[in-house]
Amino acid sequence: MRLIDARMPELARCLTLFQYVQAVTGGPVARIDQAGSYAVPSVRGDAFAVRPGSIALRLDGDGVASAVVERDENSGSVAVHLIDGDGRTVHQGRLLSEGDRLLVGLARTVEAGASAVGASAAPEVPAWESGDQLAQFDAVLADGGVARRAAFDRYRGEHRAVDVGVVPSVLDHVCSVGLPIGVAVFAPAVMQACAGRVHVTDRTVGGRVFAAVAESSVEIDLAGVRECHLVRASGAHGPTSALELDDEDGRCVAVVTQFGVVGVDVYGVWEQLAASLPDA
Repeated sequence: MRLIDARMPELARCLTLFQYVQAVTGGPVARIDQAGSYAVPSVRGDAFAVRPGSIALRLDGDGVASAVVERDENSGSVAVHLIDGDGRTVHQGRLLSEGDRLLVGLARTVEAGASAVGASAAPEVPAWESGDQLAQFDAVLADGGVARRAAFDRYRGEHRAVDVGVVPSVLDHVCSVGLPIGVAVFAPAVMQACAGRVHVTDRTVGGRVFAAVAESSVEIDLAGVRECHLVRASGAHGPTSALELDDEDGRCVAVVTQFGVVGVDVYGVWEQLAASLPDA
């Protein structure tokens, strides 16, 4: 096991070295898994984009305490783990090619006890109360969105609680009509996102929902989702709706929405769908 520099932009340089990675973010309630190469990760307050074929990460630099390269001596597999202040792995990138495993030696190592805290100042984060869609995501990155949800009466945009049970139907519908969507999954201090058409959906008797979105696989355990909120915030085309799923602790674990610039027809159909969803 080797500690590597968890500060930005050193961490970004390390991750973008690798050409073929299995990137996983999430927890017991929601998880996203994508194979490919990393786009340059962004941090809270910075710009953000989801591009086809690239693994899109957004980080709270103060929340990622360390980064570790770990080799399994039995299988020979090598993975990069991002770890939060409580010692939890919040993101894992398993290196799938021998070339990438050899590149690990180029990553800058640090001494035990080194931390991402104290790195160069991140861009200023807009206040979520009057902020755009990205400001809402950044508020979730800070603490799971707990403080934001507790004070949600201060939010200046539209928001309402909707029935959690509509989530599988939404995914089935966008799959059947070919409507592209964006999905973001959160772990402490990390967000991984994907965007594109939903190729297939499935669900289990126990309430787990699966969706293949573009190059990613998304899994949501609806039994672990306590609330679902429809939140509209400023986006590239105007007020843009997002379905936010909260776990039993009130932490936002996943968001279904539209990211950035999409076709005007896509935006319009998505907003019509969102407006039709029943209240909780």
